[in-house]
Amino acid sequence: MKRSAYFAGFAVFIALGAAPSFGAATASVSGLVRDSAGVPQIGAEVQVLDPGLSVIARAYTNAEGRFLISSLTPGRYILKAMGPSFLPSQRENVKVRSGTVVNLTLYTLYEVIQWLPAEPRSGNAPKDDWAWTLRSAANRPLLRWLEDGPLVVASEGPGARPKLKARIMATGQAGAFGENGERFTMAVEDTPSTSRELLARVDFAPESDAGMESMLGFRQDLGFAGSVESVAAVAVDPAVVSGDNAGIDEASVRSSETMHFGEAIEAEAGSDVVAGRLMGASPSTATAMLPYATVAWHGGATTIQYRMATMTPAPAGATSEAAAWLPALALRNGTLTIEHGFHQEIAWERQTDAAGMSVVLFSDRIDNPVLEALGHFAPGDAPAAVLFDRASNLMRAAGPAYSAAGVEASLEHRLPGGNRVRLIYASGDALVMPALPQASALTDVLASAHSRHAQTLAISLSGTLDGTGTRWRASYSWQPEETLTAVAPFAENVAEPYLNLHLRQPIRITRDGSEGLEALLDVRNLLAEGYQPYILSDGTLLLFAQDQRSLRLGLAFTF
Repeated sequence: MKRSAYFAGFAVFIALGAAPSFGAATASVSGLVRDSAGVPQIGAEVQVLDPGLSVIARAYTNAEGRFLISSLTPGRYILKAMGPSFLPSQRENVKVRSGTVVNLTLYTLYEVIQWLPAEPRSGNAPKDDWAWTLRSAANRPLLRWLEDGPLVVASEGPGARPKLKARIMATGQAGAFGENGERFTMAVEDTPSTSRELLARVDFAPESDAGMESMLGFRQDLGFAGSVESVAAVAVDPAVVSGDNAGIDEASVRSSETMHFGEAIEAEAGSDVVAGRLMGASPSTATAMLPYATVAWHGGATTIQYRMATMTPAPAGATSEAAAWLPALALRNGTLTIEHGFHQEIAWERQTDAAGMSVVLFSDRIDNPVLEALGHFAPGDAPAAVLFDRASNLMRAAGPAYSAAGVEASLEHRLPGGNRVRLIYASGDALVMPALPQASALTDVLASAHSRHAQTLAISLSGTLDGTGTRWRASYSWQPEETLTAVAPFAENVAEPYLNLHLRQPIRITRDGSEGLEALLDVRNLLAEGYQPYILSDGTLLLFAQDQRSLRLGLAFTF
């Protein structure tokens, strides 16, 4: 009966999300895409982005180089055009109403470089801008780096200032494995004229014995051929212990290549080489090579994709930048292990101006799935069979391997005001741990874990508040309380477990419209749901959960 109620509620959400909005004012934008010689570009992709740089609509130019995007909500948007062998071109702060016309011009990298003057036009020109953007003789930006992609031509907005690419963030957080306490994150992202995106990030805590995470890499655009990427990430956490051993190091090197076969087929292939080491009197080392590949066919608003992966993605609310490049580590019988597996999927996706939907069929094999629990141990009494983080009192152990097959479906609908609602359903397997009738040894508790078929339902709401610029995202994901791992661990768009809230509030806006200073709030598992209690033989209480309640507050400064 309880499960039927969940399915009934999910059906109601789908009906609401799919229902059209009658009576709302609509707008449209059309225009011509051509190159610098005035030749219309056939098959160029034109995207409409909201102020948060999310793509809300797209279209392709016809045989005359013209495009039309309708059913938009009146407002201000960014228009971005892309074509093979050209740099993307964008027009910012476009006021879209009924019948708005915007023409866009595509340039090659060679053409843009020729426009770069050797020196600023006057001694009063802001010289620091030259380190971050190429500018035309009219002293306006030609190339800019965006969060959602590579170099972008922005020569059609006279007087616009470029976004700078240095960011410092100070946060205080609690409740996450290896991430507790005060943290400082510094990032630099630069795109020199060689068409390489340089990325450098470091995240550390001010205490002398605290951990550090860093990432360094680059991406290079190869034009019509695709792109290449190489990224190295390192995490050092001396607060993680196991018996007499103290301190854990992890490093990962990712290399990948994206290839285009015509305008409809895109492929990506690469691998992560990962190494972890537990330091101390009895050191333990784990290594793995984790390949991945994707082949996608794009036909208008429809995409059909095959994906193979071996590294489980980081949680959607991961607080550190390096987390996306480093798989989770755990212990099994005193030996360090890396969580990984083998995942295959076939996906169908359709995106329109106002809605989107997708269906994914997958097959998984999960090795060394991580089980996490909260426990309070006296100094020196942490079990040798697990990794224990003294800063957060969280422990990790490796569960039994299992296989699963399932389905994931999602429905997304755009609401008035640029807000969005997303509904997600997934069916697969997850690890469960039954209640034990009496106090037991930790090894017996861990041995009780086994896989079981389970389902999950989730709803996610996000948007930007008018007037304040507050960007927010709230989500609730339900799955059976006894499950301790994700139902679809390789899914890329499943919401975080249970009730979560994320806020970003601009405090100071720079002259180019970007957030110079903003406040951050991330709360995961706000209601502390899904905890499974176990009493150990020594009287210690362990609280296992798929996602521990955690809180992060901070300030971010971009300059």
